Amino acid sequence: MRKTKHSWAAFVGGGNKKGEKMAGENARILPKATHEERKKQEVKRKGTLKTLAGKLLKTVVGGKEMVEKVGAEDVAGNLLKRPINKKGVEKGMPAEETICRFIEQGRFLEACEQIHNLEHSGNDGMKKSESLYVLLAEQMWTVVGEALGGSDRMLLEPLQSVGESLKWEKQKEAEWLGNGLETESVSTWSPNFWRKDLEEKLMQYMTAQIPLFGSSDNTDETALKQHLNHLETTFLHSLEHRSDIFKEAGLLITYARCCHASLCSHLATLTDSNCFSFSQSLLIYEWSIKMYKSGSQACVRPGHIPQHRLSLGAQCLVWILLKTEEKLLAIARKEVGEALKEAFDIGKPPCADAAVIEILTEKTEAARRVSESLSEKVEAECLEECLRFLESYEDEVRNFLQLDGCPKICSSLRILENCCLLRTVWHKLTYICSVSTEQNIKVNGFLHRMEDDIMEHFLQTITSKVKGTLKDHFKKCDSGFDHFLESLNQSFLTFGKKKTDIYEALIKAVNAIIITEYMQALLTTPRKPSAMQRRRIVNKIEEDHRMMQTIFKECLGPAAGSLKDPIKAILELIQTSDPEGMKIALLPILKEFPDLRKEHLSAVLDIKDVLNREDRAALLKTFHDNCRESETEANLLFADIEVKPRKYGLCGCLCC
Repeated sequence: MRKTKHSWAAFVGGGNKKGEKMAGENARILPKATHEERKKQEVKRKGTLKTLAGKLLKTVVGGKEMVEKVGAEDVAGNLLKRPINKKGVEKGMPAEETICRFIEQGRFLEACEQIHNLEHSGNDGMKKSESLYVLLAEQMWTVVGEALGGSDRMLLEPLQSVGESLKWEKQKEAEWLGNGLETESVSTWSPNFWRKDLEEKLMQYMTAQIPLFGSSDNTDETALKQHLNHLETTFLHSLEHRSDIFKEAGLLITYARCCHASLCSHLATLTDSNCFSFSQSLLIYEWSIKMYKSGSQACVRPGHIPQHRLSLGAQCLVWILLKTEEKLLAIARKEVGEALKEAFDIGKPPCADAAVIEILTEKTEAARRVSESLSEKVEAECLEECLRFLESYEDEVRNFLQLDGCPKICSSLRILENCCLLRTVWHKLTYICSVSTEQNIKVNGFLHRMEDDIMEHFLQTITSKVKGTLKDHFKKCDSGFDHFLESLNQSFLTFGKKKTDIYEALIKAVNAIIITEYMQALLTTPRKPSAMQRRRIVNKIEEDHRMMQTIFKECLGPAAGSLKDPIKAILELIQTSDPEGMKIALLPILKEFPDLRKEHLSAVLDIKDVLNREDRAALLKTFHDNCRESETEANLLFADIEVKPRKYGLCGCLCC
């Protein structure tokens, strides 16, 4: 049957002549106050054991009538006063009394042997032995507690007897199993739990010696460094000081194992804390390596005394490092993911390249100062987290594009700029980090898809807005087209990646859309405008062209010279006064825009202020003689512009 846990009662000494002699010598050199305190403790110890022995006699001693007549306390007291021959059991003394005396004197191994004999003596020996084992264990853990609490050399012999008793238990267990005894009987044997109970007691004590961390608001890196230093200089040093007596008692292995276990448990608690940052976890990792090196260097230098004989062993170190490494990598993933999400928030302006690269490399550099192998693992985690972020960012962009209504132009440009930023950052990372071919393919795939999606959506948005503002542009004094151009210009100017290919392609695509929609609006205005309306339309074309030229030159710089400009060509055509000059102005238009049709030219000529019938016919004939079909699809500006053919009056004139 599994025994219950015992309290940490005070160790009961005395009865042993050698012990009494040592106690007397110690008493003579102690101060008077200390001597009196020790006498009080001895009286208390005697009283405690009297109580235990009295309770035991009520259940195990055959002299039940004697207990009832004299009283348990008196019997126990007399029992403890009776001398015992160290060479053997006093003739005629009951076995239970002898065992109690052995326990009281700290002769635990002899008590074990006597209890074992009683256990196999028949009658009710089994029941009595169980109670005696309980008493024996209680007293052994009391001795261990006393040894942990101080360095009294008087405790050495009892503590050695504890170690011998544990060896005896192992020996008996092996004998029983060797003799084919049922496994269940061995597993429920009371002494079978002693070693585990000893480890629990040691763990309880050692855990209580570890200072708490995080009980105050000061939990930064400085506080953690101080805490780790305290563990090294105070906690381990204190346990090292008490390890000598356990070594002499043959219990150093168990003692050291419990020391390691308690420290591992504490460090695991620290690393499992959700409030710990990557740098704090790295401090624990670095401290563990430091402790290992201090122990291993002592082993390879003959005659060198290690700073701590209880320094972390190999298995303990591996456990702590693996646990801390696992936490480090998890924190690295979390912090990198959160930092990337913050840096590429669609609702915020993009950050600089250097800031993103720092997010992805600072942890690797910090880890490299501690361990090269750790830095490689951290780098791999950061790169993988970058891939995970790109996947989630692609989903976020897709959801953004599917929102009801038309998202703002600036938001679309911000996403496109983020794609440019990510492409630049990833290109630099391929030189800084160990990027695999598979990772490179994945990242480029993410970026290409996002760029294509956002570019397509952005151009659709521009087309929709331009159509809306140009719908009545040539009918109204203020259609809002100029305000749209100014807003678009501001958005382009705030775009941070102006030197990228995607930016130039974007501006040119927007220019093509605006020019096409503008020509569509111009050529489909109501026919037969009055002279005043024609002059107003021409003036508006001049103003619009000037503004568009300014915007696209400011956005593209010298590259704006390569943009096709049909509005300029048409202005030159309708502003030329003589017919021959108009013919000359028409030829470059036909060459640059071979998809120009007759109805397009007629609509343009309708805007000219003064043009008689003969001059108009001459221009149309020039068009007919020089027009040609386009061999390629390039520069097809007018192909999709539908203009209804003009209906002339019955007289054939241009004025009816």
